[in-house]
Amino acid sequence: MQLFYPVKHISEITMIQDPKRYTITAALPYTNGPVHIGHLAGVYVPADIYARYQRLQGKDVLFICGSDEHGVPITLKAKKEGVSPQQVVDKYHAMIKTSFEQFGISFDNYSRTSAKIHHDTASEFFKKLYDDGKFTEEVTEQLYDEEAQQFLADRFVIGTCPKCGYEESYGDQCENCGTSHNATDLINPKSAISGSTPVTKKTKHWFLPLDQYEPWLKEWIIEGHKKDWKTNVYGQCKSWIDDGLRPRAVTRDLDWGIPVPVEGADGKVLYVWFDAPIGYISATKEWADQYQKDWEPYWKDEGTKLLHFIGKDNIVFHCIIFPSMLKAEGSYVLPDNVPANEFLNLEGNKISTSKNWAVWLHEYLEEFPDQQDVLRYTLTANAPETKDNDFTWSDFQARNNSELVAIFGNFINRVAVLTHKYYDGVVPTPNALSEVDQITLKELQTYPEVIASSIERYRFREAQAELMNVARLGNKYLADEEPWKTIKSDEERTQTVMYIAMQIATALAILSEPFLPHTSDKLKRILRIDSLQDPELDWGKITETHQLIPEGHEIAKSELLFARIEDVQMQAQRDKLVASKKENEENNSTLEPIKDMIQFEDFTKLDLRVGTILEAEKMPKTKKLMVLKVDTGIDVRTIVSGIAESFSAEEIIGRKVTVLVNLAPRALRGVESEGMILMTEKADGNLVFVNPDDEGIENGSTIN
Repeated sequence: MQLFYPVKHISEITMIQDPKRYTITAALPYTNGPVHIGHLAGVYVPADIYARYQRLQGKDVLFICGSDEHGVPITLKAKKEGVSPQQVVDKYHAMIKTSFEQFGISFDNYSRTSAKIHHDTASEFFKKLYDDGKFTEEVTEQLYDEEAQQFLADRFVIGTCPKCGYEESYGDQCENCGTSHNATDLINPKSAISGSTPVTKKTKHWFLPLDQYEPWLKEWIIEGHKKDWKTNVYGQCKSWIDDGLRPRAVTRDLDWGIPVPVEGADGKVLYVWFDAPIGYISATKEWADQYQKDWEPYWKDEGTKLLHFIGKDNIVFHCIIFPSMLKAEGSYVLPDNVPANEFLNLEGNKISTSKNWAVWLHEYLEEFPDQQDVLRYTLTANAPETKDNDFTWSDFQARNNSELVAIFGNFINRVAVLTHKYYDGVVPTPNALSEVDQITLKELQTYPEVIASSIERYRFREAQAELMNVARLGNKYLADEEPWKTIKSDEERTQTVMYIAMQIATALAILSEPFLPHTSDKLKRILRIDSLQDPELDWGKITETHQLIPEGHEIAKSELLFARIEDVQMQAQRDKLVASKKENEENNSTLEPIKDMIQFEDFTKLDLRVGTILEAEKMPKTKKLMVLKVDTGIDVRTIVSGIAESFSAEEIIGRKVTVLVNLAPRALRGVESEGMILMTEKADGNLVFVNPDDEGIENGSTIN
């Protein structure tokens, strides 16, 4: 059966200009571990900024998320710890939810995919597509671990990516190049359960025929969203579509997950990437039940703007697979935008949960109490919006001391202290405004629109920088007008200066709320804004009038918004990372177990020869691959080896190596590799050559 979905005119499928409501989703975190700063910078902080901003505009906003509890990483974690998957998800769901609440991520509902309402919602969604004939049923060859006696879901398989040669690609997607593939496409696949080489075995599954949605996706994405989607999102989607879409299995052979709700599906569960995005819908239903709301307008009304905040590794699922699912179902709105970010690194290295190279949110909250906004500010200032960026503790300290303390905090403290010193904490009555006063107030009135424009375009770094410019405006105004001097010679002028400074401080209390919510709350307490009972004191009022806080209003005593961070605190964090890395290396320094026994005849099939590297060149657009020309004594051949992170090309030219010369050739990134260099790995992850003794050994000599 061929599916065809007519597409609306392009003008009808671009951005919703004046939405009735916003449904904002943040990627569901796997509950196989805590949340770290990479997750925050890539997904949760930008999503929270956007949601808080839209609420300040008086918009109907639903901001939802929840724990993804059916992924293979959960079952792997459970096997490693010797507990049940339910115990794993219960532990980390509670930890993650509490961390988000303490950090200030303002979800309207944080749910979980183990909840009954989610199981029911996902089952109903699958059943409707099944009943409508939107799936195909196929018997295919899939990888099977004979030692563990089970089929291997995508994340249970690790091997070499057939496109870029990355040697730790998962069975469904390569995290290095972003390519999606099937586990059977991997080169040298290994089971993540037993470490053994899997075999192929037949099994039946249901597939979503993405190839039949390709014409619709081309028009909806490539023509409809070329201008408004971020370059990285649009580019990855276009690459996927240009490569040609293939049917995608939506069921798996597993014992942990949502059972496939049709006959003949015993022992099968819904694929996590079919089940997980439906979690947004079930979380909405759960929220609606709690507050006696109608959930459907947030997913089915054409006036709803649906936004998915994700990391770049989830682009294909939120832009290709989930929209195709929604289109197949037929009654849901489609995402208006998917503002995905790139990755955040840590102190020059990729964040790695397995190597404990991360800054964990729950630990940060314990070690830096009441300093949530310092981390929010730093992550936003260095957000990986267009490219991978690096978090360092030195930058964290500098952002706090040189910007939050010295600019924002300094201005507020001076205004509050001087107002109490000169006027007993009462906002003074202004007198005639000078030209400088009028220029300053006019500039202040431009910032809400400038900041809003950046947020609406998902440029949160830019928006936060403009917020800091408001504080700079206040500092410059005070420095130029010097009220501590004019108080002795011109009291009327001083009243005007302090009145205007109070207006800037009040604007900061309002404008900072999306970026620095805890700071905004503290500043509002200092200014006693709640006691004003002014319903119009909001984002829009800053652009309309210069009087945000009236004369005669009494403010509270000053308190420091931010505290300096000392060198010793930062060194402790760097030491902690080094200690974690060392502990991980020691824990993983045990030797690999002996592999399955082979016969002598199996060994004699290997033709190992001594060779010399004549040429070496790093393969473009890859991290690990190097293209070598090796003299094996019998010929000069090309070998692609994953050693570029351990050696430079210059240092290995002329080196003697051991070569497996009778390995069947394989194409890696368009280059045919005609052998394999024997290497071993040290505890720190660096590779070393398995070298023959140079003396008297000629190229081509066999190793017996």
